[in-house]
Amino acid sequence: MLLCQLAKVSRAAYYKWLKRQPTAQERENEQLMASIQHLYTQVDGIYGYRRITMTINRQREKAGLAKVNKKRIYRLMQIGDLQAVIRRRPKKYRKVKPDYVAENVLAREFTAENPNQKWCTDVTEFKYGNGKKAYLSAIIDLYDKSIVSYVLGHSNNNDLVFKTVRPAIRQLSKEAFPLLHSDRGYQYTSKEFKRIMEKAKLTHSMSRVGRCIDNGPIEAFWGTLKVEKYYLHKYETYEDLKHAIDMYIKFYNNERYQETLNGLSPLEFRSQAA
Repeated sequence: MLLCQLAKVSRAAYYKWLKRQPTAQERENEQLMASIQHLYTQVDGIYGYRRITMTINRQREKAGLAKVNKKRIYRLMQIGDLQAVIRRRPKKYRKVKPDYVAENVLAREFTAENPNQKWCTDVTEFKYGNGKKAYLSAIIDLYDKSIVSYVLGHSNNNDLVFKTVRPAIRQLSKEAFPLLHSDRGYQYTSKEFKRIMEKAKLTHSMSRVGRCIDNGPIEAFWGTLKVEKYYLHKYETYEDLKHAIDMYIKFYNNERYQETLNGLSPLEFRSQAA
């Protein structure tokens, strides 16, 4: 028993340890760790301990098991060296002098009492292949943070924005006239965009100069989309990139549970209002 002597452990203690059976809590922790690792791999590491906890608790509820505390999940993820992928800082873009400007009506009031009450919109850039670029335009509803309309295109132009806004307006009920907030990009300051807004009787709100936080909800979504999907893969073709964005937004709207929505996905939360 040379190893026992080197470790300064008695033979009796060694044999006691050898015959020891794991406790019920240790067995449950092993099962939880397996579930955590499986889910972490399944979502490409985009989930932190809070969202891991919400998803696992949903699975346990369906199986008739008690919920687990998020602190326990946090400790197990530390033991397994599992961390959510780190968010990158957004790029800064050169500002263009606007021709038409609207007031900042939204004024950072990023909550809404009903669907289709307040929207935010913006365009962001993606790269694929050998330095090629694509642009995603989207509208987010501040009631449930769902994406109500989006378009991916090869050019960051007026047409991209108009193709995003017009379908979103068409799906509104006759009684809905949301406030639409944007930055001061040239697409949103054009005369045609102003005509679209006036015809639909929507209120246009714009961020102040140099204040990206004024359009915080859609900026936050860009960060989430890029860190949870775009940065994790390399896209050789436009079709690959488009498929990935389509799949992620479908997942985000229907399956990405959020603490601020009582553990529901955006569309689950939206359906409760209906």
